[in-house]
Amino acid sequence: MSRFNDPNPFDEEEEVNPFSKGAAAAGRVPPVASVPLGFGGKHDATVDVPLDTMNDTKKKEKQLAAWEADLKRREQEIKRREDAVAKTGVTPDNKNWPPFFPIIHHDIANEIPVHAQRLQYLAFASWLGIVLCLVFNVISVTICWIQGGGVKIFFLSTIYALLGVPLSYLLWYRPLYQAMSTDSALNFGCFFLVYLLHIAFCIIAAIAPPIVFHGQSFTGILAAVDVISSHVLAGIFYFVGFGLFCLETLLSLWVLQKIYLYFRGNK
Repeated sequence: MSRFNDPNPFDEEEEVNPFSKGAAAAGRVPPVASVPLGFGGKHDATVDVPLDTMNDTKKKEKQLAAWEADLKRREQEIKRREDAVAKTGVTPDNKNWPPFFPIIHHDIANEIPVHAQRLQYLAFASWLGIVLCLVFNVISVTICWIQGGGVKIFFLSTIYALLGVPLSYLLWYRPLYQAMSTDSALNFGCFFLVYLLHIAFCIIAAIAPPIVFHGQSFTGILAAVDVISSHVLAGIFYFVGFGLFCLETLLSLWVLQKIYLYFRGNK
């Protein structure tokens, strides 16, 4: 072959008009035929889906839908509780105390701030103390009545217990519970006002002057001295009741001091 036929590398490349028919034909890329392939290179491969797998999928979808509905229900319940706390300061949950016969809702661990729970438990002990004093007072006066003390003192002691237990809960313990959970100054003020009356009541009950409590309807020191001279067993119960009222008075004074310091900011 002649070397003159070899292309000159230094020659300028021939310009090609991209709009010409020849250039379009020359520059067209030949199409590649698509070949369907199955699994293993076979054209007629099929996939068998077991019916059990489809049933399991539907079952899981139903479970997920049930879980989603349960989550929505719980979210609505939580929102309802949050709204109730924002309005009233106390969640409208079911009654849970006392455990053997629930009549009130009481949940210090979940509704009272951690730094105030100890004070709330002390106040709760004070409320349980006045309940114990009033119930024991009924028992002591009943013994005195059986031994000839008169039925009037029995009815008076029963009235004191029936009124004292719910009123003490509604008038000073529940306001304190709400004040601790919402930091409400109004509820604190209500508590302090009624709790001072509670302490005064405990002091008078520990003394039991016959003018106020119609003789022996309360187990105070004066009534205990009077009863033990004629009825020894009843007198012993009266002295025990006097001790309970004294302990309740001291505990109430301590609770009042602690809560007052808490209210003033010494937490």
